[in-house]
Amino acid sequence: MEKKNLRIVFMGTPEFAVGSLQRLVENGYNVVAVVTQPDKPVGRHASVLRPSPVKEYALAHGLPVLQPLKMKDEQFLEQLRSYHADLQVVVAFRMLPEVVWAMPRFGTFNVHAALLPDYRGAAPINWAVINGETLTGVTTFFLDHDIDTGRIIAQRQFPIPDDADVEYVYDALMQLGAQLCTHTVDLLLSTDGNAPSQPQQDSDAHHAAPKIFKETCAIDFTLPAKRIYDFVRGLSPAPGAWCLLTPRDANAPAQVLKIYKTAKTHESTAGGALVSSAPDYKAAKTGESVAGGALVSSAPDYKAVKTDDQPTGVEVGTLKAENRRLFVATVDEWLEIVELQPAGKKRMAARDYLNGFQHPEHFLLK
Repeated sequence: MEKKNLRIVFMGTPEFAVGSLQRLVENGYNVVAVVTQPDKPVGRHASVLRPSPVKEYALAHGLPVLQPLKMKDEQFLEQLRSYHADLQVVVAFRMLPEVVWAMPRFGTFNVHAALLPDYRGAAPINWAVINGETLTGVTTFFLDHDIDTGRIIAQRQFPIPDDADVEYVYDALMQLGAQLCTHTVDLLLSTDGNAPSQPQQDSDAHHAAPKIFKETCAIDFTLPAKRIYDFVRGLSPAPGAWCLLTPRDANAPAQVLKIYKTAKTHESTAGGALVSSAPDYKAAKTGESVAGGALVSSAPDYKAVKTDDQPTGVEVGTLKAENRRLFVATVDEWLEIVELQPAGKKRMAARDYLNGFQHPEHFLLK
């Protein structure tokens, strides 16, 4: 079968999914319909409906769009059947019932932004960066009854630079995922839908990637500086890590402060040798990749190690300013705050913030 004859229904919602849809369309694959989330109410009174990025792209290219409220709705299922899809491709969409994913004769595959079985869940890119991974990637797999557990078809790896934030990794994986998407379609075409796949090997060492909420983004300054550094870049620019700028005067109110970028100083707050004081943070992964070879976690192996050099008088969360640079004390090192956003103001460089913030020593970050 030629790719122009393979009838594909594409399912996705955010910008991340647009990369794969665009690559399918621009490379001549036969996308017969697109399924995406209903338009989202926005504005002060939720009076404006905003279409998803996938819907905007689909309409701009003349593709039919389906927006079901419920995936088991009979009217939607009849519409979906009417397209006689040979294959369904899913990127960043909701969980599908079997009546949907089992419908096409070639089945349904998903493009996931992690090296499964690691980082199953809704926010794999964020959690990979938060956890200090130096390697991530994308995976295509056949859908089954559970979330992100189906048989793996193919994987591509991507190294995470130490200074990369989640936006950088997101953009890179969007393009890498699009490449893997068409590669997987070609595999299915060349094998008449019988592309080789491997079951996922579960292990307690694998990380989860649950949905991120506002409370998830609160910074804990009692953690080591490296953990906070990774936490901030894993949430930057969105949804953004935050803390409370708390006056030492207990009668004054605290204010929310978002932090978008930090820098490691390697300057100890303890006055002694730096040995990681993080709790057991081991993330070794085992199991064979599709390409062969063991998948081993790139996250650092943080072990709780006590030394005789404990913090001497520097309270966690203490702020100091030196040469128009702003620093906060963590449990082991001073961490420089490079970019931030005070409540009610725009994102700015810390040096600009210090123009109107004259006495940081009068505050704590909590």
